[in-house]
Amino acid sequence: MRLADKVAIVVGAGQTPGETIGNGRATSILFAREGARVMLVDRRLDSAEETEKMIRDAGGDAFAFEADVTREADCSALAKACVDQFGRIDILHNNVGIGLGGDGSVVKISEEAWNRMLNVNLKSMLLTCKHVLPVMREQRSGVITNISSVASIASINMVAYKVSKAGVNALTQQIAGANAKYGIRCNAILPGLMNTPMAIEGFAEAFGAPREEVVRRRDELVPLGAKQGTGWDIAHAALFLASDDAKFITGVLLPVDGGQSIKVG
Repeated sequence: MRLADKVAIVVGAGQTPGETIGNGRATSILFAREGARVMLVDRRLDSAEETEKMIRDAGGDAFAFEADVTREADCSALAKACVDQFGRIDILHNNVGIGLGGDGSVVKISEEAWNRMLNVNLKSMLLTCKHVLPVMREQRSGVITNISSVASIASINMVAYKVSKAGVNALTQQIAGANAKYGIRCNAILPGLMNTPMAIEGFAEAFGAPREEVVRRRDELVPLGAKQGTGWDIAHAALFLASDDAKFITGVLLPVDGGQSIKVG
């Protein structure tokens, strides 16, 4: 019960359909299991409602909320809805992100793909933080965790994805520095190769490869046990950062990557 009596917003609490569990759904379930009341935000309400059912069936407290977090009005509305429902906001977990979708090198990427990637991966986190931070400042407490990527510090041929995630790192540190005096902590998690539906089913569809082949090739790239991480690995890192176990930790960029980032530099 490390999050007993806490109220958490998980943005991106649904998931892409697939055989495994996504980062946002796993984090939502674990937060509820550890005692938090959880607001489940997703653009696809039906997917957030699936997460809500899982939590309620296990005895937890949660409610689903539909929002497109690239729109400021929706971010304002979700912050208000959480306070109206639960009275406070202790944790904001920003999990929304996309990859692929026309990304590539600087000379090949389209303006449309660049704008979409920056809007979804970076602007959305700015907007949710903008509208949640006033609540946390008034409380003089709060924790924000942003999901970035090891790609933010590595060399990849996906310029928009890399830049958007590097922006998440900078935004995280900016928020941490500006809000420490209010008792608010802000950190980022940098996932490596993960066996989640968005990654595996997404790559399999994009490249026309069998799912099992995508998993095998990605597993081979991971130093620790030649096995990708799962949504639960991200969830447990998020639980640690949101809990009082991490009460003296802010502005940190935490790789959860099976040792992939050891190769950087």
